[in-house]
Amino acid sequence: MSLYLSSGARASELLGVRGDQVDWAGQRVWVISKGSRALEPVPASPESLQYLAAYFHEHGTPGRGELIWRALHGTPRPLNYHAARRVLQRANAVLGTDWSLHDLRHTTIDRMVSDPKLTLPEVMAVTRHRRVSSMAPYLRPRIDEVFQKVQEHFAAPRPEPTLTPVYDADDFTVVFGG
Repeated sequence: MSLYLSSGARASELLGVRGDQVDWAGQRVWVISKGSRALEPVPASPESLQYLAAYFHEHGTPGRGELIWRALHGTPRPLNYHAARRVLQRANAVLGTDWSLHDLRHTTIDRMVSDPKLTLPEVMAVTRHRRVSSMAPYLRPRIDEVFQKVQEHFAAPRPEPTLTPVYDADDFTVVFGG
C-alpha cells in the first residue's frame, strides 16, 4: 500500500513491475504506463522501499523479468488485480474503511496538488497525465482554504477610494453625491 501511496501509479501498473524495474538508489520503480505503454519511472518513498525490501527478504527476491508481487496462498504465482483488491478489502474490514486501489492513486495526486513546492506540470509528469483537463478533479479548491482566504479578505482594511485621473472630480460628485 505504501508504494501505491508514494508512486501515484495505477494498480495495474504496479502489479506489472518486474524485479529489474526497481531502482533502489534512484528511489523509483519503472512501470508500463497505461496511456503510452512506455516504460516510465515513478517515485517510491524510502518507507515504501523499506517495506518492499522486507517483502523480498521474507518471500524471496524476484528475478530480473519476474513480477515482484506474488500471491502467496497455495502455489506462489503473480498477484493479479483481483487478488490485490482482495488484500485491500481485508484491510478495509479490519480498519473499517472502504478504500479501493484507485483511491490510493487519488490520495497521492491530491497530496501532490496540495503541495506548494510541486507545480502542476511536475504532478502531471509523475502521474503521467497528458492533459490538464484530466487533472480537473484534483484542482478543486478546498472549502476550508477558501473560507480562510475569504475571512482574510473581510479582515483586510478597505483601500481608500481614488478617482481615476480621466474623470473630473466635480462631475463625479454630481453623479454620485458628495
